[in-house]
Amino acid sequence: MAARAPSAPRRLLARLREMMARGTASLPAFVHLLAGELVSEVCSIYVLRPGEVLLLVASEGLNPEAVGHTRLRLGEGLIGLCAATATVQNLPDVQNHPAFAYRPETGEDRYASLLAVPVRRAARILGVLAVQNRTPRLFTEDEVEVLETVAMVLAELLAAEAGAEAAESRLDRRLAARFGGAALVPGLAIGPVLPLGPLWRHGGDASPPRLLADDPEVERARLAAAMGSMQAGIDELIAGAALSGAGLTEGVPDAPREVLEAYRLIATDAGWMRRVQEAVRSGLTAEAAVHRVAGELHEGMRRVADPYLRERMADLEDLAGRLLAALQGDRAPPTVLPGTILLARRLGPAELLDWQARGIAGLALEEGSAHGHAAIIARALGLPMLAGARGAVDAAQPGDLAILDADEAQLILRPEPEARAAYARASVARSAQAARWEVLRERPATTRDGSHIQLLLNIGLPVELAQLEATGAEGIGLFRTEIAMLARGAVLDVDEQTTLYARVLDAAAGRPVAFRTLDLGGDKLLPDAEATGEANPAMGWRSLRVGLDRPAVLRRQLRALLRAADGRALAVMFPMVATIAEFRAARALLQAEAAQCTRPPARLRVGAMLEVPALLWQLDALLAEADFISVGTNDLLQFLFAADRGSPRMAQRYDVLSPPMLDLLDELVRRAAAAGVALSLCGEAAGHPLEALTLAALGFTSLSMSAGGILPVKAAFAALDLAALRTVLATIRRTGRDEPSLREPIAAWAREQGISL
Repeated sequence: MAARAPSAPRRLLARLREMMARGTASLPAFVHLLAGELVSEVCSIYVLRPGEVLLLVASEGLNPEAVGHTRLRLGEGLIGLCAATATVQNLPDVQNHPAFAYRPETGEDRYASLLAVPVRRAARILGVLAVQNRTPRLFTEDEVEVLETVAMVLAELLAAEAGAEAAESRLDRRLAARFGGAALVPGLAIGPVLPLGPLWRHGGDASPPRLLADDPEVERARLAAAMGSMQAGIDELIAGAALSGAGLTEGVPDAPREVLEAYRLIATDAGWMRRVQEAVRSGLTAEAAVHRVAGELHEGMRRVADPYLRERMADLEDLAGRLLAALQGDRAPPTVLPGTILLARRLGPAELLDWQARGIAGLALEEGSAHGHAAIIARALGLPMLAGARGAVDAAQPGDLAILDADEAQLILRPEPEARAAYARASVARSAQAARWEVLRERPATTRDGSHIQLLLNIGLPVELAQLEATGAEGIGLFRTEIAMLARGAVLDVDEQTTLYARVLDAAAGRPVAFRTLDLGGDKLLPDAEATGEANPAMGWRSLRVGLDRPAVLRRQLRALLRAADGRALAVMFPMVATIAEFRAARALLQAEAAQCTRPPARLRVGAMLEVPALLWQLDALLAEADFISVGTNDLLQFLFAADRGSPRMAQRYDVLSPPMLDLLDELVRRAAAAGVALSLCGEAAGHPLEALTLAALGFTSLSMSAGGILPVKAAFAALDLAALRTVLATIRRTGRDEPSLREPIAAWAREQGISL
């Protein structure tokens, strides 16, 4: 593959267009044309077959008898490495490379240099296109770009030849299928599915209608116009027109707008746009250039472990879809039938607002996290959402019936008649139950025998403040201060934080609010966060540890909290405290800021999150110095049992209602009561009726939870004889000490009492 004149790539693409137009674009003709035009001694095509095997299907230059027989496992040799990693392999001396896999039947021992590029379509690897020369050399960037462009054409040829395989896969799509995941927003939806491919967004095609440009200048002009149209649409969305159309209530749009501002920064980034423009200059149509760059970004992000950066892939795919829609002009949007459940690999925030405005009832993503932009928007909209349902998009056909049970973290595709009937009954019962719960909104949470349990909210965005009135919560037991910053994509300055915290206190109107200081690190990373490379980030440099190591950031936040209080009562708690020394150091920073405050709080309460078991052996010192303690069961459970709560294999292995966990909580309640220190619990367990009843029986009188748990827990308490449960629980704990969980006997007693769980 020698250096080519500037017209050579254009002539090659023109001949490919002619070949495809005549219908003579067979694989042997394809490699023959490439070898001649690129002056390459070998040109070969390997196709990925079932079982992750790469088969040599066509070659110009290698031994003809090897075609149809030479196989490489995915990851084996340089060809297998190219397919497995979706990266270009450009090497001047392949036979001395440690990954080289020699196949004597090919006769390739005469060739020194190799250029191999992945053949992909819609982010799926179909095979590898490779050229080889006898002369040792490194191929130029222009040559790599030409071969990558040709690989896009090859991908369409391979896809056209895959009809039989597609027909076989369609047979599997008639069967029921279940997909687990993580419930990001609870709820239930039953209806037809609408699966979205990687770039099948706002009515766009799954593959570009044309790959090769007739006139690059025309394509550049089309691309520039489409980019301008896309930016104008995003500006309009952020200005509020689309938000009001999305059904958000008056006064709610602020937090979603913060998310969209971060999204706009990604949209205006020159890097990905410049790559699209360069692809157009290589001879592709504007649509094909967008597909190519989006595919490259997808493969790059697929290998990134950082959860925040992986979430940004959803934003980039959304933008690529918007750019394709602008290029293709007005197209009829896909029909959204009543109850439609959206299936996607990932989703951007603006895109989610678009689909919600069209009437979707829920969504299931193959990738996503609780702190991603889409999840933040879905929570604000109250839209049931599941993440981690891998394989759901490819398994579904548009219109297939599905059940999205985000309470139990599962998606059931094409459910059996019995499951459909059961969930239909559950949906009717759920609606009736919600109507009954509504009457409890204005009532305090009180048990049947007269005990009052304070129910508070866990929130993190201004948009969630409306839930105070909607649920009748008695205050905010956990305001996650980092969530607004994750939504914005940056740490807010002191003035911005002051405005946010003041707004929270204003909305609470005298009701208690506990602000948790920044809990960043682990799976909650800002774009400019340091890459620690830790094997166990949840147990690494995160939360209060970051604040104490970077005291300027923590002090700015504490200063903002004190200013926001403006003479009102203020409660601040520090997360992930592992030693009493850490608590003292953090409290000293707060006291130093309070000493300089012009209008100090009328009452300043300082608390600690109890999430690290080591703190239990320093409890006397903590109880002597803390004004209150809040138990975070999410981290406490995973640290107690050394079980990552984000691991699907560990998710159900250890239970908060296990004897060790109940013993720990029981001891904590008794010692806090003896010390006269207020104790609450703000982990996810508080929002489940059975766990809430058990916690009350142990002696907890204050529970903080997400908004969806308030009314169900109130209803459970209203039917509960707390004194009776305390007696029963003591017996169950005594007789079940060796059991892994006491959930079933406690639940059985509750059901006998007619308590809805």
